Amino acid sequence: MKLVIASNNAHKVAEIKAILAPYFDEILSLRDAGITIDVVEDGDTFEANARKKAEEVLAVAAADAVLSDDSGLMVDALGGAPGVYSARYAGEGHDDAANNAKLLEAMQNVPDDARTCRFVSAIALARRGRETLVRLGKVEGMLLRAPRGTSGFGYDPLFYYVPAGKTFAELDASEKNLVSHRKRGLEAVRAALEEERA
Repeated sequence: MKLVIASNNAHKVAEIKAILAPYFDEILSLRDAGITIDVVEDGDTFEANARKKAEEVLAVAAADAVLSDDSGLMVDALGGAPGVYSARYAGEGHDDAANNAKLLEAMQNVPDDARTCRFVSAIALARRGRETLVRLGKVEGMLLRAPRGTSGFGYDPLFYYVPAGKTFAELDASEKNLVSHRKRGLEAVRAALEEERA
């Protein structure tokens, strides 16, 4: 069984391989598989975007399955924003710093106890002749008023993970990967594959 991961992010590919290796003989990134495709992620949920990307890549891949994820930050005081627009919250072509600055501005008058948020990751596994599996992983946190830490990316410096007493950007990669939303989503997919095997 060959799996293509709909990403070229080396960290993401390594994390997925570590969790799903027992179920596939070969796991490749898009680049490894020789696939160049630009899927427009225009869904209004993480699940819709992950499913669309996995199914469109499977349509052109010489593989048995394709795995895709769509992730972002949901802030309760902003009605779930930035949500599916997390990567482009400050507009197309803007970077993490601009997204974080816009988020801090939107949250400047929100009291500390109302700054609850969560990272969400939807994982979709599209397979030939079978229904696409979609599972969610979430991790709860609090949004800080200023960034802390230099690891990670995106909103990690603002996302305070209470059990660790640190932001995601203050955790090293191995610590973050133990508790991340993507890891939780991947483990839910793994549990579904185990159920199918049973």
